[in-house]
Amino acid sequence: MIMVILAGVALFLIIQAIPAITADWQATSLAQGVTQGYDSFWSYVGPLVWGTLWSAFLALIIATPISIGIALFISHYAPRRLAGSLGYLVDLLAAVPSIVFGLWGIIVIRPLLIPMSDWLNAHMGWFPLFSGAVTSTGSTMLAGAVVLAVMVIPIITSITREIFLQTPPLQEQAALALGATKWEMIRLAVFPHARSGMISAILLGLGRALGETMAVAMIISPNLVYSLRILTDGENSQTIAANIALNFPIADDLQRRALIGTGLLLFAVSLAVNIIARLIATGELSRRIAARRRRRTTVEETA
Repeated sequence: MIMVILAGVALFLIIQAIPAITADWQATSLAQGVTQGYDSFWSYVGPLVWGTLWSAFLALIIATPISIGIALFISHYAPRRLAGSLGYLVDLLAAVPSIVFGLWGIIVIRPLLIPMSDWLNAHMGWFPLFSGAVTSTGSTMLAGAVVLAVMVIPIITSITREIFLQTPPLQEQAALALGATKWEMIRLAVFPHARSGMISAILLGLGRALGETMAVAMIISPNLVYSLRILTDGENSQTIAANIALNFPIADDLQRRALIGTGLLLFAVSLAVNIIARLIATGELSRRIAARRRRRTTVEETA
């Protein structure tokens, strides 16, 4: 049933999106309205894909070290009673609706980041990420990435914590018996055992960040551009999910099909991310890479 539902969703998106993908945008209503005068589907969806990937990447850069640190503290450093409470709070954070995170981002995060944005622009404006006009509203890619990071931290933390706890106790005890400190034991015994699981957790967090809608729509000033700048509120490309949520109610029939086409690309990207996470978690990806290397070595030796 899961495969049937997945195939049905994919078929629905393809059928609905094909008219907009193949249409002559300059001769139809797709040249106006929510499509903002773009001359083809691919020129319209390109900035949206970029904004989706860029915001999710920034969120992972922020969330990954924090999540791994929290998971490590809960699994190996915190007292048992405190670890249980912290684990419960992390799981509870994952249940908070995205609209609440969006309101929190507008009221708290945006004003909080304005002084830091001024400092980064003044002292590191030579770097492309921090160049450009400094925001006065806080509706920047940086604010959106911070809120997205907070939203994916519970997912990465929960999965990573469970993986850390599955490390064979004999390996940890053997490392400690050989004179390793606790950090050395974690670095030599826990991290190697949990490497594939941590990567899978990060990719699952990426999947959540890619599909987030309301929080991003409420925080980032909508625009369709290619830009690396994260401190300027006029140069932030909107994400696919937020763009659909904002424009779907006011679009005509053909424009809605164009928005569905962008959703098809988001569906494909999310599916690819989850497939890669699954392959890494099961070790299938590493086995395929090793087998490919062995075949290449055999061919070179034969030649």
